[in-house]
Amino acid sequence: MEPDPALPVTDASEPVVPAPILPGTDAPLVDGELVVLIDRRGRRYLVTLEAGGEWHSHAGLVPHDSLIDVVEGTAVRTNKNMEVVVLRPTREDFVLKMKRGAQVVYPKDQAMIIAEADVRPGCTVVEAGAGSGALTLALLAAVGPTGEVISFERREDHARIARRNVTRFLGGAPDNWELIEGDVVDGLGALRAHRVVLDLLEPWAVVDAVATALAPGGIVLSYTPTVPQVMRLTETLWADGRFADVRTTETLVRGWDVDGLAVRPRHRMVAHTAFLTTARRVPHRDEGGPPRPRRKADAGGAGVTWTAPPVAAPESDHVDGRD
Repeated sequence: MEPDPALPVTDASEPVVPAPILPGTDAPLVDGELVVLIDRRGRRYLVTLEAGGEWHSHAGLVPHDSLIDVVEGTAVRTNKNMEVVVLRPTREDFVLKMKRGAQVVYPKDQAMIIAEADVRPGCTVVEAGAGSGALTLALLAAVGPTGEVISFERREDHARIARRNVTRFLGGAPDNWELIEGDVVDGLGALRAHRVVLDLLEPWAVVDAVATALAPGGIVLSYTPTVPQVMRLTETLWADGRFADVRTTETLVRGWDVDGLAVRPRHRMVAHTAFLTTARRVPHRDEGGPPRPRRKADAGGAGVTWTAPPVAAPESDHVDGRD
C-alpha cells in the first residue's frame, strides 16, 4: 500500500526515538531517552542518552552510563567535580533548546494562545504556518488524542524542521497531526475546523478562507509582532462582516529573584514578543448575525489607506526650471 501523500512521513535517516516518558513518572531514565542537564548556574542542555556515550561541556565530562538507570533529579559529578542535575525535559525545556528554522512561539504566548482560542480536547485546529513546531506541540497537547491538528507550512525546510522536532519530542509523528506543505490560502477553504491559529506575515489575506473553514462560534487567533499588522488584520475582520468580538492582547512575563529577605524583580524580563488578535465567527448580518458595533474608525472618513499611491515621475530633470 502506498503512503498517503498528505500525511507526514518520518525521514528514515532520523534516529528512532523511544516513546517519551512523562516527567514525574516513577521510572528510571533509559538508553535512547531525551533528558535535560542543568548545571549550578541554571544553564540547560538537551541530551539524548546513548549507552557508552559522553556529554562534554565547559563543566567537564559525564558518561551517559552514569545517567542511565537513575531516577529523575539525580545529581552527578563531571570529571571536573562539578554537579549537574538530570531530568526529563518539559515542553518548555525542549522548545527553548530544540533546533529552529523559523522563530519559535515562546511558552508565554503558547499558554495564552491555548487559553484565548479556547483550544480544548476534541478540537480540530488548523495552524498556519508550522514554523519550527513549537506551537504545534502545544496545540497537540491541548487537543488530546480525540482532537486533530492540521498544520500548513509553505517552506520545505521549515516543514522538515517542524516534523523533526515534533517527532523527536513525542517519539514519533502522532496520528492526529497532519502537516501539509503548501499555502494555507489554497487549502484552508476546503477544511472545517473549530479553531484557526495564524502565524503569518499577512494574516488578513486569509480572512475569507478562515470564515469558510469556521462554523459560527468558531475562533480565529492571529499571532503578529507589529502594530500595523494588528491594525490591518482588525480592520479586515470587521469589514468582512462574519466576525465579532475582535480583541487584541499582549503578554508580559517578569521573573523575580527570591533569596531570603532579598526579594526583587529580575533586571531582565520577557516583554513584547507578539500581539494576539482573536475573533469569533458569526453569521453575516444579512443571515441573522449581530450588527457591527459603532467604532471610532467609522467616524474617520476614508480610514487607513494600506496601498501607497504611485509616485509620479518628475516632469523635468531641471531644478526650478533653470538649465
